[in-house]
Amino acid sequence: MGGPEQQVFHPNANIVRKAHCSSMEQYRQMHARSLERPDEFWGEIAEQFHWEAPVKSNFFSYNFDINKGPISIKWMEEASTNICFNLLDVNIQKGLGDKVAFYWEGNDPEDYTRVTYKKLLEHVCKFANVLKSHGVEKGDRVAIYMPMVLELVVTMLACSRIGAVHSIVFGGFSADSLAERMHDCRAKILVTADGVWRGDKLLHLKEICDTALDKCSKIGHNVEKCIVVSHLTRLSNAHTQKTPGMKPPVHKTPFTPGRDLWWDDEMKGASNFCYPTWVDAEDPLFMLYTSGSTGKPKGVLHTTAGYLLYAATTFKYVFDYHPGDTYWCTADIGWITGHTYVVYGPLANGATSVMFEGTPFYPHNGRYWEVIEKYKINLFYTAPTAIRALMKFGDEPVKKFNMSSLRVLGSVGEPINPEAWLWYYRLVGQNKCSIVDTFWQTETGGHVLTPLPGCTPMKPGSATFPFFGVQPELLDENGKIIRGPGEGYLVFSKPWPGMMRTLFGNHDRFETTYFKKFPGYYCTGDGARRDEEGYLWVTGRMDDMLNVSGHLLSTAEVESALVEHPDVAEAAVVSHPHAVKGECLYCFITPNEGVHFSTTLVAELRKKVREKIGPFASPEVVQHAPGLPKTRSGKIMRRVLRKVALNDRDVGDTSTLADEGIVEALFSNRPPEASKLLKAC
Repeated sequence: MGGPEQQVFHPNANIVRKAHCSSMEQYRQMHARSLERPDEFWGEIAEQFHWEAPVKSNFFSYNFDINKGPISIKWMEEASTNICFNLLDVNIQKGLGDKVAFYWEGNDPEDYTRVTYKKLLEHVCKFANVLKSHGVEKGDRVAIYMPMVLELVVTMLACSRIGAVHSIVFGGFSADSLAERMHDCRAKILVTADGVWRGDKLLHLKEICDTALDKCSKIGHNVEKCIVVSHLTRLSNAHTQKTPGMKPPVHKTPFTPGRDLWWDDEMKGASNFCYPTWVDAEDPLFMLYTSGSTGKPKGVLHTTAGYLLYAATTFKYVFDYHPGDTYWCTADIGWITGHTYVVYGPLANGATSVMFEGTPFYPHNGRYWEVIEKYKINLFYTAPTAIRALMKFGDEPVKKFNMSSLRVLGSVGEPINPEAWLWYYRLVGQNKCSIVDTFWQTETGGHVLTPLPGCTPMKPGSATFPFFGVQPELLDENGKIIRGPGEGYLVFSKPWPGMMRTLFGNHDRFETTYFKKFPGYYCTGDGARRDEEGYLWVTGRMDDMLNVSGHLLSTAEVESALVEHPDVAEAAVVSHPHAVKGECLYCFITPNEGVHFSTTLVAELRKKVREKIGPFASPEVVQHAPGLPKTRSGKIMRRVLRKVALNDRDVGDTSTLADEGIVEALFSNRPPEASKLLKAC
């Protein structure tokens, strides 16, 4: 199969010279040691951190085989520590107290601030004392529903300082979703904000929370307190000061006396000293809910010591972080990427990061590139969805700004198609940056497949090789290992420190979901292929695989072919029943700005797929999509597309979509051949 994915790009010589891992030979030696002597490998890394009690005997133990007893993963079980102490106090002891921990960049370019490690510790201690004053103790759950503001980081670390477990719900989820998660984790307190601007859209978060709190109460759980950050009021006051005579917009935040509390009022009298609560290595740190195949979200539970080691190590090596670098991950903290690579990983390395509340398109389509220039970003981490969305505006928005500070570009969230990879590499990275196309999950806690800057020769679209401590295998449907080149289920045969330990309150579901299909392996649910040189290419969820006339296809593979067309900005593919083939391809296409969607374009796209993959893969339906249904974090909601393909208007909850109106537009745009196909089935 020809195309850009066959090209190999070698690390820039300047990166190689200073890289933590500077050759494939060094990588292979380190990777082998991490698998053969994990106690030594991770034990040396553990020496960088403070342990109130050290490991006495076994550094780790596990059972992945459901037939041999309960699934169990434990690292440094006898040790005790506090992750907040390691992220803040230890770095301050090292002389980093006055170093900027976060530059905060708001939705409006005029809204920005910064916080040092010393000041962040003061805020964290004060809010930890606030939580304690309301009865929050070690092991209690604190729900968080907030925008990308510094108080979100403060709340997370305050929980970890006193041994409480935080459960963050992305601030774009509906009231029903928030209520369900608070009820499931039995949250004691909810921390939120009055509202937030996303682009030019105002979201009243407190009103969503009030609905969720009522729903949670009706299904059997009362959240005791709701602490509210007056984010909108602060922004209004700040703009009023900048523009004398300006009247801030009036919005009265709903308030329930006795339950609701203002953040600022609570912080006023709180002490800025809070002694850390030492917790056992396997005590829970946080839970984060992720989608389940049954529809009920799964409360993925991560514990303390192993997660600390893995977040710190992946951040250091995957982004090749060095003191003095400025790093920016665009992810919302409501997702696992934000947990590990906005908060825990960077702070564990004493890094300076940018925390961004805005969108890539507000107030203009060059906002990302403007921020990179403003803070002289060295390490940049974003999603393929964002890259493709920005590509359609052409090269000019990028060229307006100085990208010369960049050294490493990261990709996360889904496989990146080679064309987006090349645009990212050539235009944004100016042909000199390493690109780290990372594969991992909420459940893995951190990167499991990834290139390393200065080390790994890069192939556009490939996640390349496993990180330290990770041993991947490809299995066929019968659980047989596929040796050499081939394609199958992506599984892992050994644990790494940062992986999930269970699903909160449901260990049986944990075992069934991840370990039952292939006993002895953690099953990711994703497919992958290995090429002749051992590179791994993630092909997408196995439930996003199609069997077309006996040929196994991944939707990612077809999408990659479609977006190679120069007139296509984005593409999404879903399966559709077919009377003869069993399944066929139903494709949604968003053209570049100014491009007319025509029968000629459709014919060219079908030809492109036939040429790229084979005649059997030719799309049955190609539908014009003015936009794709995306969550506010940028992920395509494929279940909505499946409903559109089947002309089924029962699409379920769409409150997390960035633009709910796109759903009706998609139904209205269904082409005649879609109805014919459905009738034939």
